[in-house]
Amino acid sequence: MRMWVYLVRRLILVLPVLIGTMTITFVLVSGVPTPQRFLSYCGPPPRHGGAAATAEYQDHCAKILGLNQPIYVQWGVYMFNTLTFQWGHAENDTAAVSALPFIQGQPVVTILGWLLPYTLELGTLALFLILVIALPLGRISAVHRNRPVDQAARVMSFSGYAIPSYLLGALGLIAAVLVLSNLHWYGCGGPFTEVYGSWPPANCIAGSVPSNLGYPPWLRFGVVSTPTGFPTIDAALHGQYAVALDTVVRILIPAFVVAYGAIAVLLRFVRNSMLEVMNLDFVRTARAQGVPESTVMKRHAGRNSLNVTVTVLGLTFAGFIGGFPIVEEVFGLDGVGRILAVSVLAPYDYGLIFGSTILFTWLVVIANIVVDVVYGWLDPRVRLG
Repeated sequence: MRMWVYLVRRLILVLPVLIGTMTITFVLVSGVPTPQRFLSYCGPPPRHGGAAATAEYQDHCAKILGLNQPIYVQWGVYMFNTLTFQWGHAENDTAAVSALPFIQGQPVVTILGWLLPYTLELGTLALFLILVIALPLGRISAVHRNRPVDQAARVMSFSGYAIPSYLLGALGLIAAVLVLSNLHWYGCGGPFTEVYGSWPPANCIAGSVPSNLGYPPWLRFGVVSTPTGFPTIDAALHGQYAVALDTVVRILIPAFVVAYGAIAVLLRFVRNSMLEVMNLDFVRTARAQGVPESTVMKRHAGRNSLNVTVTVLGLTFAGFIGGFPIVEEVFGLDGVGRILAVSVLAPYDYGLIFGSTILFTWLVVIANIVVDVVYGWLDPRVRLG
């Protein structure tokens, strides 16, 4: 079977998953009291006009959302709004607006578009750490079985299973502050900007004409950057290389906290896979023919561990994504995870909760498609099955 045929099949099979997850979300949203649902999709009710204006407002919103129609009509309106990205607006006087005042009154899709690049940068760095730590350490642990390096890898793996993200994040934040303070690494914005916060203060960005409340023209509200929306890339494009490096260093510890649990899982699977392959006949034959041990590990045992790597990454991606709200809130990183974490605090913002949940669902589904495609590329037997 050709690769493009396999890809089309996977895309077709993912449609029921998307419809199912959005339907579950619809059921949960339907349980929200009706006035609160109005706030998310139609904006706040009128402050003046009395009961007559409020009743007119509710009738108008009910017509828009199809709430005066049968449940299947409501589901259809909901699916249409979801697929056309009509996810409502940020409410006033909520915990989310208190944390990020610039989102007040903005469409949910616009807000998530502003903050998603932060989460993607954090996720990309975390994925990089997973691969560069778990793969070599798992192979070394298998080659040096029951030796000190293997025992240390086991301790690291078990601790990854046991330590929750919020505790590891808090410990990482405290340790980073202590280390940077002792090293007198103050950065451009103060002693703690290297480990906390998404962007340095405006006075950190040298050579820029102040605007937008003290920020340069390419950085709005201290969060939204142009032209790509990715803060590190935009800083480099505008010649602010110190700021770009500053942001990478700042998300290094949060990325490690996010990746630590996945590193623990992947390390164990790579080690066990390597041990299993090292006992197979073709590896013994290669050794008997005088093939150097390093070549045996790289070309024979190492390649066979790639399938396990891709499989485990696909299985752990949902949990990997689930750690973003906690880690971004602990480290003060402005991303989709943080907006979800503050949206569930009273007073709630149902539009942001709904939009963030749908976005994370789509990210997990897309990631699983990528994993399936990569797995089919590595092992042609998968495409033929």
